[in-house]
Amino acid sequence: MPTEYPPTIPEVLHHFARALETTVKNNIVFIPPKYGAGYCLGFKFDKHIRMMILNYTLKQDIVLKSPDGDISGKMLLFKLQHIFPGDALQKRRPIPSVLIATRKIEQEILMPVHTHTATINIEIDADYLSQILGNDSNSSLIKSLLNNDQPYLFEEAVYPKILEVVGEVLKFPEGNTFRSFFLRIKAEELVCRLLMALEARQENQLHALNKADIQAIYLARERILENLSAPPSLLQLASYTNMSGSKLKNLFKQIFGKPIYQYYCAHRMQEAARLLSEEKLSVSAAGYKLGFSNLSHFSRLFEQHIGVKPKKYAMQQ
Repeated sequence: MPTEYPPTIPEVLHHFARALETTVKNNIVFIPPKYGAGYCLGFKFDKHIRMMILNYTLKQDIVLKSPDGDISGKMLLFKLQHIFPGDALQKRRPIPSVLIATRKIEQEILMPVHTHTATINIEIDADYLSQILGNDSNSSLIKSLLNNDQPYLFEEAVYPKILEVVGEVLKFPEGNTFRSFFLRIKAEELVCRLLMALEARQENQLHALNKADIQAIYLARERILENLSAPPSLLQLASYTNMSGSKLKNLFKQIFGKPIYQYYCAHRMQEAARLLSEEKLSVSAAGYKLGFSNLSHFSRLFEQHIGVKPKKYAMQQ
């Protein structure tokens, strides 16, 4: 006979607590010191939507057996990552982003229980979203996402307004009478804003993904970002990922919303901004460090991506 859990607490939270030899209290699991540190907070608002706030470090990986009996097979996952305040202390920190995935993507790719986890995960029923949105969106990408019948994964950069909402979620006081009500509203606001960002993409055709495809594209992304002063060629990336150049280009753009070179340039300029604001490098030093021999070209690219010239940006920091 299946175990009955309180209806407002996600089933996975109880399984997580049991694996750590502890219990859920007020929708939260604190990691016992012998296993690590941090917490996992979860709310099942109703059968349509749940939220998990995960910020912990474990001394070893643990394995959970997909305890998803309390949610439907039509759930979409919105996984916000690199959005906790502590992430700002990291050098060369990743840019805040969100993974948006259909249920058919293998879950160990999306929600591993690894030694360090710092994400906000929102799962929402695709049929519920479709009823709210009706036929208002003309985006083939949004329609394919809501159909939720193919394995799709998209990664979108998180813009400042979304980070403001995330801040409200993380700072809302424990024990407040309206906490669950407030967090549900914020969860739906985040989903809405992220869908709006996704709708802006121009995708005429989507390709179903498998685990090997996803791993190859993320390998390519790692290779692109490991040395922002010299981008690898498409031929090098294709060889490195064991994927044809055309497939690599198509799937990279589908997942990240930008062609490979545009993605590289955007991150190169974000790193330039970091060098100017955090390491206090001069404009010329930042440009040379990122492989620019022509500082006028560096200045033009910086202004295109950041909105102001690098010298003015540095003065504002």
